[in-house]
Amino acid sequence: MSQQETELTLEELKHLVTNRAIEGDTMVLNMGPQHPSTHGVLRLLLELDGERIIRCIPDIGFLHTGIEKNMEAKSFEKVLVMTDRMDYMNNLGYNLAYCLAVEKLVDLDVPPRAQVVRVIMTELQRIASHLVFIGTHALDLAAISVFWYTFREREIILDVLEMCSGQRMMTSYFRPGGLWRDVPDEFEDAVREILRTFPKRIQQYEDLLTHNPLYMDRTKGIGVIPAEKALSWGVTGPPLRATGIPFDVRKMQPYSGYEQYDFDVPVGTNGDTYDRYIMRIEEMRQSLRIIEQGINNLPPGRFRSDNRKFVPPPRSELGHSMEAVIHHFKLWTEGFSAPKGDVYVPVESPRGVLGCFLVGDGGPNPYRVHFRTPSFANLQVLSKIAVGHLVADIVAIISSLDPVLGDVDR
Repeated sequence: MSQQETELTLEELKHLVTNRAIEGDTMVLNMGPQHPSTHGVLRLLLELDGERIIRCIPDIGFLHTGIEKNMEAKSFEKVLVMTDRMDYMNNLGYNLAYCLAVEKLVDLDVPPRAQVVRVIMTELQRIASHLVFIGTHALDLAAISVFWYTFREREIILDVLEMCSGQRMMTSYFRPGGLWRDVPDEFEDAVREILRTFPKRIQQYEDLLTHNPLYMDRTKGIGVIPAEKALSWGVTGPPLRATGIPFDVRKMQPYSGYEQYDFDVPVGTNGDTYDRYIMRIEEMRQSLRIIEQGINNLPPGRFRSDNRKFVPPPRSELGHSMEAVIHHFKLWTEGFSAPKGDVYVPVESPRGVLGCFLVGDGGPNPYRVHFRTPSFANLQVLSKIAVGHLVADIVAIISSLDPVLGDVDR
């Protein structure tokens, strides 16, 4: 793309591409927004020379909900249920980022037991998200068996989420100050069963894909992201680490006690579609290491802060304490006030850096809520790395970035 073309607006660039196609120089292919391999309502405008891509223009906005603006009309506690709905593959990760921001804004403590449970649950969520990636990524390249195997394991994790929160997705399980409720008695056995069975299951996926010559031909050298470009484009998560840069928020800026856990940050060398797949495989293994450390050191005690200014009373008090009923009623009808100020808290999503920017103005509602979402930043590189590849390659490249369009549009 020439310097002159980079200065054009999206609409002007679309017009230019369309005019070239009308003149017969190239062909324009409209891919999406309904195409199943775009992993959501993403539209791609592809300019082709034969089957070779010479320009790729991502067109987003089909899933825009105004969710961040709607959050500003709700109290801090009630905002939480909306955080689940953006990245629907990382519900708990969004819960956590928002809760950490609220806790930082109002200086709210979190008991050690709740911290450990948060780590265990978010790592389970990370594995579940990577399982969806591996299954759908393989399915996009016609490897259907892997899809069935990965969703087999994902069901087991969703059962654990349902056991704790009552919901398989949209859990709203983390709350400012801790958890909605304590984990049930059967939680530890269910997690240990995952630790026992999942390593062999992950090896099954590798047996089917990692050294499969057809898969390697479709992914090696495809959609390469150079390391220096990845940094300048704001790429994070597995796509960044696949370039050889070991940036992981859990290591660089630990939160929720991650500094107490021993785990490695996998890195690649080529920054291509194949390395991005390998990153997810290795990250699942590291997540299992973290979960094992957490379940082995799960402390007893409270699962939510005792700070009654921000946290409702325990349900057990409501049956015999009028003060507790009044307190509960006021928190859920009026909310709690947060001081004036702003905070930003980043966490490591399965897709990269997820940051929550939260502004308080002294009232019970946030003045501003904004999320720095990894899918939005990662998706923008598609227009760069797709050029020169065949149309068939664009499917593999999109899935290797693992975007969630609810995470992009908001």
